[in-house]
Amino acid sequence: MRDRSKEGLWAWKQSENNNRMIALQSGEQSQESRADAIKLAYFGGSCFRITTPSGLSLMIDPWRNPPWGGWDWYLYDFPRCEVDIGLSTHAHFDHDNLHSLHASTLLDRLVGRFEFADAVISGIADKHVSDSTHGVYDWAGLTRKLTAMETVPPDNWRSFDNSILVIETAGLRILHWGDNRPNPPEAVWDALGEIDIALLPIDGSQHVLSYEQIAHVRDRLHARITVPHHYFVWNVTHRASTLLPPDEWMASQPDAHYTDAGEIVLSVDQVKSATNQALCFGEKVAFDPGAELAGKAQAAGA
Repeated sequence: MRDRSKEGLWAWKQSENNNRMIALQSGEQSQESRADAIKLAYFGGSCFRITTPSGLSLMIDPWRNPPWGGWDWYLYDFPRCEVDIGLSTHAHFDHDNLHSLHASTLLDRLVGRFEFADAVISGIADKHVSDSTHGVYDWAGLTRKLTAMETVPPDNWRSFDNSILVIETAGLRILHWGDNRPNPPEAVWDALGEIDIALLPIDGSQHVLSYEQIAHVRDRLHARITVPHHYFVWNVTHRASTLLPPDEWMASQPDAHYTDAGEIVLSVDQVKSATNQALCFGEKVAFDPGAELAGKAQAAGA
């Protein structure tokens, strides 16, 4: 049997270095930077890359397939990505693939405050969803029946903790909910405050949050723009995931828009002028799924 305790991180093998971080540390900015805008890119699952005006890139919740084998959640491995900072909200395979990133800094399940260049990142500790009776499949109930894992707080196992992340840059407050429960204590809501862009887990199976819970969370955050994640993408996600597209929820929104690409530029004025807008990447991702599928097929035939 393979001894995984000796694997560890493999950053020591990476050919990249922290020169970009040194430059940003000194106040330099990329040539493509815009003081009045951010870039938001979607990589499927719950994974987003945020690029700040200075050019600092942050990738949240890169995914991987389940480590126990037997079945896959994704059609291939996570694409190769070089970023400045990698972040994970919680210790589940579809959110915690930080070790695959070519990154200078890794922030796993951050609790507290991290500040660098033109970004301030706050991690607010709370709990993962443990009641999924509202969904098409009660996966949390099945987890309790089929495993020894304790999912219900406060005595839950580590994988049912969650850190809600808030990134402040360019005068915007961007939230990544992870898979947090919909009813955190008032102290958590106070720490979150008002949010400009809320990245929320929204899919047709209501895997993490029900539609009613989504409405409650949006209302508490006063979110200007809500962006779905954690949904089925036909050339990224296996049907065995049980996830569904977010189209039903999007169709219910009075101000709904789909992006034309896997990465978009959002100006500060555009965000600040929005009111309860729904913005969805749909099947658009910021990499080439066809190339990833072809590479997997080539590797299998080698």
